[in-house]
Amino acid sequence: MKWEKDELTAFFMILPALLYVVILAFIPALESVYGSFTNIHSSFTLYNYSFVFDLYGYRPILNTFIVTASALGFQFLIGFVVASLLSKQFRGRTAFSAIFLLPFGVATIVTAVIFHDIFSSYGGYANTLVRALGGSALDWTGYFSTSLLVVVLADSWKNAPIVSLILLAGMTTIPPDLYSQAMVDGAGTFRRFFHITLPNLAPFIAIALMVRGISEFNIFAIAQAGLFPSPLLTTMTYSLFDIVNPHPSYAGATILLGFIMIFAFFIMLYRDRSARVA
Repeated sequence: MKWEKDELTAFFMILPALLYVVILAFIPALESVYGSFTNIHSSFTLYNYSFVFDLYGYRPILNTFIVTASALGFQFLIGFVVASLLSKQFRGRTAFSAIFLLPFGVATIVTAVIFHDIFSSYGGYANTLVRALGGSALDWTGYFSTSLLVVVLADSWKNAPIVSLILLAGMTTIPPDLYSQAMVDGAGTFRRFFHITLPNLAPFIAIALMVRGISEFNIFAIAQAGLFPSPLLTTMTYSLFDIVNPHPSYAGATILLGFIMIFAFFIMLYRDRSARVA
């Protein structure tokens, strides 16, 4: 097969990107999968997977889904409200959008430190406000429910802007004439929302939930900064941190289990949607 000059030029242009993906992503991924099924003698074994469950049980998996579902729901709610506001013209719209998008540029570890200081049990801003209102100080990171709330708030503060941008892009594709015609036909606010807005936003909602859902499975920096007390709110990624350095094979098993759960979830979601369409 003889390559043309333009084809060779194009190949060499994309060669660095291909090498980057193969060397730094594809090969390490294969090594992680292979290592998860081997022991120190390079023999095939399933012990690494049983070790993960024996060490932490099923609690990290359950907590991961709890954190993911809670954060996704809260981020979608905030993102949808803000996107609805930004889709309309009003005074101060530019300043409001700039302020709202600012947290997305803040490093995750910085976000974790900020919220750790806000919800600190001793001298935190949240407890200062609670005392000013006549209440008693709370141990925000001492209980599962309050720890979950703090983590969801911290993660949503940083990542809700990207959800808003995706939903705002979808809202701009909806022709205004659809709403005008629906109003002429007597459709109220709720009917326009469920019959026009949601159906047209469905692909963008799916993209936003998929992008953020995958990222939520990898939540780590907030846990490492102290917002996740490991006995109370251990997630798979935090568990991975505990075992990655001395036992890379256990870490590989944890990673593979996470990928399997993510793909299984999306396959079930796709099959359910296909069945409804059929």
